[in-house]
Amino acid sequence: MRIEQLECVAAVTRLGSMRRASEALHMSQPALSQTIGNLERELGLTLLDRHRAGTRISADGRELLPWIAEVLDAVHRLRAAADDQARSRQMIRIGTVNAATVPLVAPAMRTFRAAHPGTQVELVTLQQADIRDALRGGALDLGLINLIDGDDQPPDLATVELLRGRPTVCCRTDSPLARLDAVPLDRMLAEPFVAMRSGYLMHRYVHRLLDGREPAFAYSVDGAEMGKVMVAEGLGVTLLPDYSIADDPLERSGVITRRPLDAEGPDVLLVAQHARTRHLPRHVNRMLRLLRTQAVDLRQQQ
Repeated sequence: MRIEQLECVAAVTRLGSMRRASEALHMSQPALSQTIGNLERELGLTLLDRHRAGTRISADGRELLPWIAEVLDAVHRLRAAADDQARSRQMIRIGTVNAATVPLVAPAMRTFRAAHPGTQVELVTLQQADIRDALRGGALDLGLINLIDGDDQPPDLATVELLRGRPTVCCRTDSPLARLDAVPLDRMLAEPFVAMRSGYLMHRYVHRLLDGREPAFAYSVDGAEMGKVMVAEGLGVTLLPDYSIADDPLERSGVITRRPLDAEGPDVLLVAQHARTRHLPRHVNRMLRLLRTQAVDLRQQQ
């Protein structure tokens, strides 16, 4: 039994003649008659009464018609669901804390677009906790977040390490700190400090690093991108992973620069995460592989 056979019976019943049904189905009348005849032989029933005046559903066919309609409705809903899923796979949603956007994410997106021009990539800037919640709920396909080396990872999320870096002082190129080979912690704290707001990893990192000490003056901003803009405007300095500053447009244009922090502290990691319980579509897997490849290239350049 094939779906096409049931669709033929339903069309003849709905339109009241073999001719009109064959036109609607774009098939010849002999082919239509043979298709229905094959189904009748398989079922051992006569589904249609064929007369010179026309073709009508038989008594047996009328009893089976509700079942035929139910099967066809289920097939229609299945096809609609498959279409929706296919359309959803034309969009990859990535949550990011905006770390390494230029050296890592942008090249991967460029390569992905060349291979998959019909698939859109949506980057959503969120805090780490919000990214993880969205991954669990299916609102995001991938999440790019920062971790402190040694952090425990949630068991329901798969974690792929991409980059590992050191906390670096970000300052203007005309700042006195730019003339130092490494910036002592006390010297950094003497400058106005652009801190990440609570909820961002570098807020937690700085809090642990300072161990109760306070900078001379501090701003509080949402994320690394705003922090770098504040530094570029001469409002202070900030502390970010080195991969968050490397090859940034503001660094390339000579407005900001980076210097190692002369203080002990753990590494900062940039990782990709996704829900373990969800099957990754092919395009999402492709994007993840490109991110990993680009990360390997960056590590080799360091």
